[in-house]
Amino acid sequence: MSATHPSAGGPDPSAPPPAWLGDIADGVAAWTRSAPAPPLDPVAQGPDADPESVARTILLEQLTGRARSRRELADKLASRNVPTEIATRLLDRFEEVGLVDDAAFARTWVGARQSSKGLARRALAQELRRKGVDDEVAREALDEVDPEQEREAARALVRKKLRSLRTVDDVVATRRLVGMLGRKGYGPGLAFAIVKEELAARGAGEDLPESPEWDGP
Repeated sequence: MSATHPSAGGPDPSAPPPAWLGDIADGVAAWTRSAPAPPLDPVAQGPDADPESVARTILLEQLTGRARSRRELADKLASRNVPTEIATRLLDRFEEVGLVDDAAFARTWVGARQSSKGLARRALAQELRRKGVDDEVAREALDEVDPEQEREAARALVRKKLRSLRTVDDVVATRRLVGMLGRKGYGPGLAFAIVKEELAARGAGEDLPESPEWDGP
């Protein structure tokens, strides 16, 4: 149990950081144990509900299951009519205790989306920007992407798509595959090189055009 200030009853700022600091799942559990249990749907309690309790409950609900960016959380609070002053104060507090961390969120998001969707850095950067992650924070997370791993992800995408292209000619297959990789964030040079290699590997790449028709995003 964390130390409390003798007069205010809240966390003592001079106390050592709690063991769960930075761990979202444990942090949510610790926060929930240390505070009075909120109603299941505080917003349904009407205009007399305490706005700060409502906001805190919304944040804890949003952070249960996965991390979220500060912008995502701020947008959620705004959609639930939480006053801006209260939202900012609580988000600052959540950042202080490690429950909101855009750098950690960006790293987790990049790893998960590259693994599950095979997205390249350009597409990942666009997603992080839409989630309100600062460009510099996003760049640090994207710098951790291994170029060779990215290349192999592109190859895996092409091999999977090729299964449905057995009946089309090489030119059409090239256009569709390069376009698919473009929508995943891969540049035309890498996309065409991977497609050409994979078509050649299945014995159908001898007559590929030198410059594919690019239909990326």
